[in-house]
Amino acid sequence: MPVSGEGVVAAGHPLSAQAGARALREGGNAVDAALAALLTACVAEPLLTGLGAGGYLVVGGAGLKPRVIDFFPAVPRRPAQVALRAVEVSFGDAVQTFHIGPASCAVYGTPAGIALASKRFGRLPLAALCEPAAALAERGVELNRAQAYVFEILADLVRQTPEAAALYLRDGRPLAKGERFRSEELARSLRLLGAQGADPFYTGSIGRAVRDHLASVGGSWGEEDLAGYRAIVRAPLAVPYRGLQVLTNPPPAAGGILLAYSLLALARRPGPPDEAAIVAALEAAQARRDAAFLRGLRQAGYAKRFLRGGLGGTTHVSAIDRDGLACAMTTTNGEGSAVVVPGTGIHINNVLGEADLNPEGFLRHPPGTRPPSMLAPTLVVGERGVEAALGSAGSNRIRSAILQCLVNLLDRGLGVEEALLAPRLHVEEGVVYHEPGLSLGGLGKPTVPFRARNLYFGGVQAVVRRDGRVEGAGDPRRGGAAAAA
Repeated sequence: MPVSGEGVVAAGHPLSAQAGARALREGGNAVDAALAALLTACVAEPLLTGLGAGGYLVVGGAGLKPRVIDFFPAVPRRPAQVALRAVEVSFGDAVQTFHIGPASCAVYGTPAGIALASKRFGRLPLAALCEPAAALAERGVELNRAQAYVFEILADLVRQTPEAAALYLRDGRPLAKGERFRSEELARSLRLLGAQGADPFYTGSIGRAVRDHLASVGGSWGEEDLAGYRAIVRAPLAVPYRGLQVLTNPPPAAGGILLAYSLLALARRPGPPDEAAIVAALEAAQARRDAAFLRGLRQAGYAKRFLRGGLGGTTHVSAIDRDGLACAMTTTNGEGSAVVVPGTGIHINNVLGEADLNPEGFLRHPPGTRPPSMLAPTLVVGERGVEAALGSAGSNRIRSAILQCLVNLLDRGLGVEEALLAPRLHVEEGVVYHEPGLSLGGLGKPTVPFRARNLYFGGVQAVVRRDGRVEGAGDPRRGGAAAAA
């Protein structure tokens, strides 16, 4: 059900959304709300995000110049001493292969991103945002149906190391609905973040524990990889659409610029686009994702040239506060590397083992760079300020999920809950995967129908602001929820 109020937070778990709403009630703004939701998600959605993850945050509205904070994981400077390990994950109607292990671990950015966003844009002390999540980690969170499904499909992955199995399994099986996930070690790490900021995770005790454990299992992070990591502030990528301005994640990330390309393709057509037009726009963007595109992402001014020349285990939080400040933040642990650092509760990401982030082959990104992420937290801005904040989880389905929700909101005039519930499709190598309820017979393409809504098609969390009213909804595909202040 959608919720409304003076301020609203939508997140991937009811507890995450409630934590964000509580921050708003305690005097925080939209950034505080998003950070509180993310910190809670580290406990309530532990296989989708965490302190070993990374992501992006876009903030704007209420007179603030829009900005993006890039805290995506970075490539270490030396190769690992072991090979990537392949694990298959079944979504029921589709199977995807992921690569894990120490070689898949990129230098995490979540602690740095949280600390920078709190200092630069927040109102509440960081310790006040971290403490509720730490207390939750101590007492544990009962898995709901959506999280139990995530634990089930990733069970073979976390069985790969004794540390991951001890954290996420019970007697060799995944935790089931109603059973509690808890971690006192994670609680201590969250409190340390609140008390001392990001430094312990990069140059202090946590950073040393991470390096030592990775070295013991064949990883390669040096002291300079952690000490040199910085969250980066960027200007968002802006693209016009239907008289509005869509602000999203700029290069060197890939998801935002591909989303912008698809929007510009749809904007050339009068009226609301049908499914055939959406498929064509997604395929047109994907066709531009070649070796030159990947090289260009690291070049200054590339987004403008690209758009002019052609036309042109993740979770998301969206928040809009009573003043109209909006924040959209997407973070990812990939599916996790199965590398859990003893004594910290930290499960390191497998960004370097994600096929969609490594289209030219694994372990080929230059050291110190950030892989071209598909994460695309997005704001929609009109004459009266921010009208929507949204984003999605879902690996390489992120941009297709966001595009279809934008079409539902801006072209078809659907309410926020209707926009999220509408059936989705995704195009992959000429095959159209789709949920029930879509008419795709005229596409002339092979199709793979799913029997029901599925988290394969992303997890969009959205908040909209219309006529002074703020309303939000969470995506049921991933157990999302919204809460009002």
